[in-house]
Amino acid sequence: MKKTYTQSQRENLENKLIDAFKDEMNTLSEELQQILADDLITAFQNRITVFQRIQTKAKLLTPKP
Repeated sequence: MKKTYTQSQRENLENKLIDAFKDEMNTLSEELQQILADDLITAFQNRITVFQRIQTKAKLLTPKP
């Protein structure tokens, strides 16, 4: 199951990431901060999708009593 975010939700997540990593990202321009935050959101979405697939396959392979 792949969840997609609306543009508004994605911007909200970007702002939260930028705020959460403010100290680490303060040397970057605003544009680079937004690019990095967007990349982190995409990476997180992809990772969650992989874990969901792994979990689904594990459930299918687990013998039922």
